[in-house]
Amino acid sequence: MNIRFLEGQADDPLQERRNALAKTAAIFAADAIAAPEPGVAVSYRSAGRTLVVGSSLQALAWADHLAAALPVTLVLLDNVDVGARPYPVFVARTVAVAGWLGAFEARWQAPHQPVEQGKFDLVLDLSPSPLISTHQHPHGYYAPGMEEADRRAAVAEMMEMTGDFEKPKYFAYKERLCAHSRNKQVGCNACIEICSAKAISSDGDRVKVNPFLCAGCGACGTVCPSGAMSYAYPSTAHTGSRIKAALQAYAEAGGQDPVLLLHGEGGAPLIEAVAAAGGMPGRVIPLALHHTASTGIDLWLATLTYGAAGITVLMTNAEAPQYAAALGTQMEVAQTVLDGLGYAGPHFQLLCASSPQELDAALRHAPRGETPAQPATFNLAQDKRNTLDYALDHLFRHARQQPQAVPLPAGAPFGAIAVNKDACTLCMACVGACPTSAIMDTPTAPQLRFVEQNCVQCGLCANTCPENAIALVPRMAFGDLRKQTVVLNETQPFHCIRCNKAFGTLRMVENMLGRLAGHSAFAGNLDRLKMCGDCRVIDMMKPEGELSVPLRRPR
Repeated sequence: MNIRFLEGQADDPLQERRNALAKTAAIFAADAIAAPEPGVAVSYRSAGRTLVVGSSLQALAWADHLAAALPVTLVLLDNVDVGARPYPVFVARTVAVAGWLGAFEARWQAPHQPVEQGKFDLVLDLSPSPLISTHQHPHGYYAPGMEEADRRAAVAEMMEMTGDFEKPKYFAYKERLCAHSRNKQVGCNACIEICSAKAISSDGDRVKVNPFLCAGCGACGTVCPSGAMSYAYPSTAHTGSRIKAALQAYAEAGGQDPVLLLHGEGGAPLIEAVAAAGGMPGRVIPLALHHTASTGIDLWLATLTYGAAGITVLMTNAEAPQYAAALGTQMEVAQTVLDGLGYAGPHFQLLCASSPQELDAALRHAPRGETPAQPATFNLAQDKRNTLDYALDHLFRHARQQPQAVPLPAGAPFGAIAVNKDACTLCMACVGACPTSAIMDTPTAPQLRFVEQNCVQCGLCANTCPENAIALVPRMAFGDLRKQTVVLNETQPFHCIRCNKAFGTLRMVENMLGRLAGHSAFAGNLDRLKMCGDCRVIDMMKPEGELSVPLRRPR
């Protein structure tokens, strides 16, 4: 039981009035930050070519209605004579559709008939089950369901969907940081798995994003451990400037224990209804986002360093279920870090409300966690790991407890690695696999080094290690332990018995002798395994009977 949380729920009337006035100042301060420039745009072009799919009972009337303004093709799912129509009509048992506004491709087939196909700009799907099953449908695809009002609204919108359209390119991708895969070993699939539009797919060692399918939720950047994927519009830095301005204004106006209520478009009507009924606590500051899935642990911890006593994220039934699961996991990690530093909590609240009454009841228990005595002054960086470093340094510096590290749940994107020195041969395969330079070698010596600050726990090092000598250790380290370079394993180099050049380790050479002793290239010539690559080739190419260069003993 958290006593501070329970005792802090009731503000005195005077302070509640101060909080309400401070909230108004905070909202004005956040709104005063200029909107970001859209930057790169994604363009669509639609000539209005429309595909309507459904049974004759469901689809025929709507096809007739659309045909008055758009070029329509109707694919019926039942073989009913609909008479002559001023547009093409096909009968099909199976239909498949893929694409986006202005670039849909459809294939359909009737029993015992060849496959038909066509290209369309718009799709009205009135089939029993949506032909495109993603939670977030692509632009230009309408599957309104059975309600007459929803169908009427969808058709009315389709009538306006001709011409040129554009949207911001919501994401930015730095493939050099991507921890998806190395050498056919899979590490991180977080962005692929969470995307509700199926806009992200594997592309060898990297991923690729279809900007036409991207819906701009930002969840890919939230779950990306390395910062390879980030939210570009609006940027994290822009959102951070709004939050910082709001919390500074709130504190200057005398408000206490502010809670930031992050919400998307779907949450706005609920918040307005609660506020109109007088149920919104004065210390709860609403902040509208393009999508609530675009915020994560880096932004939340930074918000707490600015003076927020808590973060409440409001979701409705409109968001994909995997978004709530991901945010819940990140909140668990963030709260574990704060608990380990001795900050009394809880600090986080994930709400899924569908009515003003549910939201009102939940906000009466908004978090009231302990914050650093001094608010931070740094600005958020676009790189999430840099933002996280700033926030962790500030939280650690003002913490009641200052442990070297706090253990985290399995799967957390922060931690160290443990190397079994008895099994490790210092082959350095892990160095080549690490996407963030957390693991490094030393050019002048057989030495394996590690910087915990860079590790994203993707597992590529462990998956690549031929000796299974690496294990992940999820935790959050602080201070020097987090930033310093540590030596995980080292040994003396092995020197070529011909030229005396260092080319490996004693353990590696011993392993080669054991594994390749029976190989035809080395049968009767095991000393070749004790030579560097250059000397080995020279020895293999010398004429039969020629005396070898005198061998030297390894140092």
